[in-house]
Formats: sequence, structure tokens, C-alpha cells
Amino acid sequence: MTWSLSFEPLFSWPVLAALLVPLALLMAVSLFLGRRGALLRLAALAVLALALFNPVLLDEQREPLKSVVAVVVDESQSQDIGERAAETREAAEALVQQLSRLDEFEVRVVEAGRDGAADERTETRLFGALEAALRDVPPSRVGGAIMITDGQVHDTPADASGFAGPLHALITGEEGERDRRIRFERAPRFAIVDSPVELTYRVLSTEEESGPIDVEVFVNGELAAMERATIGREMPVEITVPNAGRNIVELRIPTEEGELTQTNNRAVALIDGIRENLRVLLVSGEPHSGERTWRNLLKSDAAVDLVHFTILRPPEKQDGTPINELSLIAFPTRELFVEKINDFDLIIFDRYQHRDVLPILYYDYIAEYVENGGALLIAAGPEFAGEQSIARTPLIAALPALPNGQVVEAGFYPRLSETGKRHPVTRALDGSASDPPDWSRWFRAIGIDRPEGQVVMEGPNGMPLLLLAREGEGRVGMFLSDQGWLWARGFEGGGPYVPLYRRIAHWLMKEPELEEERLTAQGRGMTLEIVRQTMADEAAPALVTSPSGQTREVQLEAEDPGLFHGTLQVDEIGLYQVENGDLSALAHVGPVNAPEFADTVSTEEKLRPVAEESGGSVRRLASRLGGPNLPNIVPVRPNASSAAGRDWIGLRTTNDSVLKSVRRVPLFAGFLGLGLLLLALGSMWYREGR
Repeated sequence: MTWSLSFEPLFSWPVLAALLVPLALLMAVSLFLGRRGALLRLAALAVLALALFNPVLLDEQREPLKSVVAVVVDESQSQDIGERAAETREAAEALVQQLSRLDEFEVRVVEAGRDGAADERTETRLFGALEAALRDVPPSRVGGAIMITDGQVHDTPADASGFAGPLHALITGEEGERDRRIRFERAPRFAIVDSPVELTYRVLSTEEESGPIDVEVFVNGELAAMERATIGREMPVEITVPNAGRNIVELRIPTEEGELTQTNNRAVALIDGIRENLRVLLVSGEPHSGERTWRNLLKSDAAVDLVHFTILRPPEKQDGTPINELSLIAFPTRELFVEKINDFDLIIFDRYQHRDVLPILYYDYIAEYVENGGALLIAAGPEFAGEQSIARTPLIAALPALPNGQVVEAGFYPRLSETGKRHPVTRALDGSASDPPDWSRWFRAIGIDRPEGQVVMEGPNGMPLLLLAREGEGRVGMFLSDQGWLWARGFEGGGPYVPLYRRIAHWLMKEPELEEERLTAQGRGMTLEIVRQTMADEAAPALVTSPSGQTREVQLEAEDPGLFHGTLQVDEIGLYQVENGDLSALAHVGPVNAPEFADTVSTEEKLRPVAEESGGSVRRLASRLGGPNLPNIVPVRPNASSAAGRDWIGLRTTNDSVLKSVRRVPLFAGFLGLGLLLLALGSMWYREGR
């Protein structure tokens, strides 16, 4: 119960001033001149003023508010080391129980570091969590905060100006912990495939060490080199990026006896491999409508260097024109097919026929080129089925099928075969889902016998139209029609010639994305995504091994024919290994070399300046007698300069309260006010009457 005096004037203050100030001046003049009855007039004026001011006595019923105390529990991954998690859990339970016995405080428990986005989990951001927990609390009601952490906090402010109460930190872990760690100092994000690239790294130790240490270098999970490093010194390492796309470079150091954790004994760098321009040789046997389709497509690809020749004057053409008057250049057969054949990633014969332009021995060189890992594409026209077909040369050794002499010239819709619906070259081509396909017809197909490899597109009556095969270490494609240009010209609406031609060329040049059997994995936030490409109808579950060595199975669901997808929500940051059948893949979840693992040794030094400036303290939470060694909690005054002692910590109480009810008692109202006013005026009248 609180009593207070308040005024509730009958008129506004300006009106009261206009009424009472002139009267007060007259009273002052009367008193100064000593007029008789001046005191009675002053008393009457005072009573009148009180009546107009209307004084009221207020009886307030108030309920005191509690101070809000935040208990911030660090649940970041570094807290999983040793017994820290158990210490943290026991300390939090004991603190909440102790605070619940103090009626002055309202407790809010905040768990930080276990939930949230990946970038929030790779750093220990306790002050951000504390700010969020007390955002709706006025500074006068903040009693303080208690943090239970290993001391590795990454959002520590420069000072305590933004915090209203004392901050106390209870540090988990043991004093004098030992740890080694390795980190990359310089690692490029991009590198040229099959070219050396230099990275630098450093091995650090909590102890004063400067001796040598062995470092294992892994590229995409394969041991690439063994290095000898000096602890504390920046060291170079040279690797070769083997694949286009994402490559994982990992450094490992051995675990020392008594070391705190093995987590930071590995460092990871992600390097995107970029191929140098692919070199393609396109040889057109004669000018025709589809010739420029291949040329324009390959020229438009910035990743392709194209060399294109068209045979305009075959040797058998003798029209008497002197050689020195021809504007044509001689076909550099020896330079292309003997000296520099291995410089090309792909050779395309576009409606080419044997006319003695190439010596017969050179076809043997081309077959050997394919056998040793080269790529060959036959874009066939009617000449492939004739007497001068290149299938009648030594190139036959590299061909997966031979022409049967049949040339079908009738309108038909190219269709994907059952194999083609799953093959990455033709899977999900625009327009392939409907029947007939939503693209234009073609009007010529070349017949073949006993095809080897995979028939991914079919022509009239199920004839093979696109054949993809592996020959030795190389690859061969046979496009058994020269009508693709109809799609490029928009005939009957055209068709998806650009993705089809480009995928054919890139599959032949062994682009990883177009492999029939492929397993990939990548991290998105804290989700591990797994993609399996296969020509099989089903995909077995994937086996996932976490950075800590735990294994889990992930079911792969069909997304498209030949494409299966699976996801796994994870709570560990680091390198995951995924296995499916005889394939394996690596994926890094979370930011690379996250601050959470850069330094895992528990420390009191990071929080001490802020805590002591706020009036709080930092002390180690060492276990004692099987339980946490917690200090006593003592309520302190709001203006106390210090809130910590040897075995106690203080939390600030508040003077804030909430108003529950108010009772008004007017002091100059009713008969009492009327009587006083009449008495004063009557006395003044009586005195004036005499």
C-alpha cells in the first residue's frame, strides 16, 4: 500500500493562473500596505485556490516485479569434447534449481549453438542469443546473465555498454588442456584441371612446439602426398586438381597422446576445377544443310576450341582448274591426324566418306586414338551406307556398329528408348514426355546391324538413331541421321537440338555430370544432399559416415528415370563420406574450417574483460565431489558496483512494480470543502462589514 498526494484541478492551469494570479497580486499589495482584513482575504483566497486545485489523496496497490535473469547454455559442437556436455547439463539444472528458490528473479534459459542455420552453428554466438532473450525486458529489470560455456565465444563485444546487468561466466573443461590443429592459410577457390596449384597451411599447437610433423594430403579422398611440416610455420603444398567441378583437398596430422580432440587435426579446402578449353576437330565431308548446325553450336560454347574443315574439292574432282588459281587450302591431314591428333578431345566426322583425302593408314591412327582414350562422333548421312563408307576402312575397329546398307527416307518422330529415358545424355529432354514427342519429324535414318553400347534414341520402326558406346579407354557416338538441322531451323516447331548436341559432345569428352553411374553429395546448410545417377531401375540405400565416425543409411527416392535423390539432416559440421554400391563421394557440410573448431581449448580470457566491466566474474566450472562446483547466488542492490565474490555471484534486484489498483480520497470536496470555503468567505464578509 502506497499513499501519495495528487491534484486534479477543476480548470486548466492557464485558466487557474488567469484567475488566481491577479487576486494574489492584490493580496500582496494589501499585505504590503497593511490594510485591515488583509489576512482574512488571504485565507479566503487560499481556501478558494485549494478548492479549484482539488487535492486528492491516492492509495495505490502495487505488486513488485521480478528481475529477469538469463541462463545462457552453450550447446555448440566444441562443448561435445570430453565431459563438457555433461558438466554443462548438470550446471544448468543446478543453477535453475537454485534460482527457483529466490523469489526476486524470473529465470530464462537460452540454449545457443545447436539449432539454427549452418553459419550460426559454426560459431558460438552467446551474446546474440542473450540479446534475443532479453529483447522485451527494460534495462531496469535485467538482473544479469550467467553463461555456461567453454569460453570460446565468437561474438564477444568490445565492452559491456550494451548490457544492463552483471555478466557471469562459468567455464567448462579442464585447465591446461593440450591440442594441435591444422588450418589452410591460402587456398584458391578455382584451379585449372590437371594443372598444379599451390596452397599454404600451418600447424599450430597450444604448447611451445617447433619441431617437424607429418602431414597427409588427400584429394577427393585419395592420398595424394606426404608432407613434412614445421609446427608454427606457414608451409606450401602443391596438388593437381583431377576433375572439373567440386574437388575436396584435405590435410591430416596425426593425433598426439593426451590431445583434446581430433576434430581440428584435419583441414579442408574446396576447389572448383575448371577445364581448359576442349579442342574439337569437326570434319565435314561435303557442304550440306546440317553442316552449320554443328559448327554454330560448337562455336557458341565458350569452353570449346573448334577446328573445322569442309571437303569442298575431293581428289576425284578434276575440272582442269590450275592449282595456283584455287582459293582453297589443302587439307592438313598429316598435321591433324598424325602430329596433333592427341591434342584433340573430340573428332567429329560429319557426313564424311572415304575419298582418298585421308590415307588409309590414318584411319588406323584414329582407331588407336579412340582406344587410348579419345572421343569420336560419327554424324552419318546416306554416304555412311554406301560403298565409300568410312566403316569400310580400318576405322571399323573403333565402331560399335556397322551399316547394313539401309537408308529409310520417310517422316518419323525421333523417340527416346527405354535406355535413353534413364541416360543422362537424353534424360528429360524438353518435349520427350508426350507421345508423339513435342518436337518436329525427321525424314532420314541410316540402318545398322548388331549395335554394341547403348541405343538412347530410336527412329522409324525402332531403328537405332543415337548410339553411345565405350571402346577401349575412349568413347564413340553414332548419330544415324543428318536431319537434326530441321530442329535448328524450327521446322514444325523445331526441337531441343542444342541440349542434345551439347550433351552428346560433352559425354564423349567424359564430363563427370553426364556419367551413367555417378554418385554426388553436397551440403546445403545443415542438410546433406545425395544424388545417384544409374541406369538401373532402383538404387540401394546410401551409407553415410559422419565426421565422428557414426554411420547411417539414407533411402534414395526416384526423382526422374535413372536419377535418385536423398537428404539427411545432420548436426555435425565436417567431412562426410557417402557410399553406394562400388561408388563413393565426399561432401563437406557447413562452412569450411569453421571458427567453432579453429580453437577448442577452454579459456577464461575471452569473456573476462566484458564480465568484469559489467560487475560480474569469470570462473572455471570444475567438478567437485561428483557434481559441478557452483558459486552461491546472492541478490544485490540495483546500484551495487560489484556483484561477485570468492564463492558467490550476485544478481541485481529491481525496484520496478506494476500498479494493481488505485483508491482516491478527495481532500477538498463535499461538505468539508464547502464549509471551509463558506467559513473563509463569511469571515472576510464579517470583517468588511465592521
